Amino acid sequence: MIISTVMSPRKKDLDEEPIEPEVLGPPEEEVAEISPPPEVSHRVAPEDHHATDATAVVPVTALQQYLAEVRRYPYLSKEEELRLFHEYRTHGDRDAAVKLIMANLRVSLSIAAEYLHTGADYMDLIQEGNVGLMHAIKKFDPSKNVRFHAYAAWWSRAYILRYLLNTYRLVKIGTTQDQRKLFYNLKKEKAKLEREGFAPDTKLLADRLNVRERDVIEMGQRLGNWELSLDQPIGEDQEGNLLDVLPSQQVPADEQLAQTQLQTLFRAKLAEFVKTLDERDEDILRNRILSETPMTLDDLGSKYSITKERTRQLEARIITRLRDYIKKDIKDFDHLRI
Repeated sequence: MIISTVMSPRKKDLDEEPIEPEVLGPPEEEVAEISPPPEVSHRVAPEDHHATDATAVVPVTALQQYLAEVRRYPYLSKEEELRLFHEYRTHGDRDAAVKLIMANLRVSLSIAAEYLHTGADYMDLIQEGNVGLMHAIKKFDPSKNVRFHAYAAWWSRAYILRYLLNTYRLVKIGTTQDQRKLFYNLKKEKAKLEREGFAPDTKLLADRLNVRERDVIEMGQRLGNWELSLDQPIGEDQEGNLLDVLPSQQVPADEQLAQTQLQTLFRAKLAEFVKTLDERDEDILRNRILSETPMTLDDLGSKYSITKERTRQLEARIITRLRDYIKKDIKDFDHLRI
């Protein structure tokens, strides 16, 4: 039976901690005002415009068959709902929980239909919404005097949005709480500000959503551009993929060779320069200028009984002499990376 397939959660959904619809969670009074669940939506996937009704002998598609089976489960009255929850919570009656979920499958259908414009498969959206229903039944508190369908709608929507978030792009987005908040609310907040007569700039959006301006910019760029796979073929009549035509980030071979030769020449000229120095200047060059762990000016000054300032002057003079000596034979000395 197809309904059991759609109702079956993936193992990872049962093993992991249930997500809290914190970005979507309404106050209790807002939940209480939600109207009863609508009849099964007549809005179906594009290929199912001519859906058959529940009396059809053989439904044409899996979606049509699922819709026909959902209609078989009647609405529950408030008294029936409370009785089933009592049996489920008090006696652990699994059949009572199943009846509650089956009677509210229309919630997932209705919410899933709102997101068909994203291009996601309708049955996938329904399944995610049904997983939300199963988590909602664990969290629902009948004593709040709120109907189950009103509470479950928020869980169903949260799981559908999480599914869209995880499958929206090749590169996963929404990995932090702020990013999820922006993914769900950025476009809606922009539209709201425009209706109120404000220009939805980055700073105002960040203040209204209580996030960083950098996160607003980054999410706006991600939502406004689509990624391309590097394995995507260049064209129907051409061989290869996009990766083949991207420029290499490595230094070209001729530049690597030139750099190596320049460094070799520099080391040879440096060895010649050292021979022109006296013992003290050579010590400053090796242990102060060229050393990875240079001696301090104070230590060198104490070693040769000179002041710190005099040591600094000697260091500057040696560097100037070295530069002038090398430049005589290496014209590209200023561009050399040692």
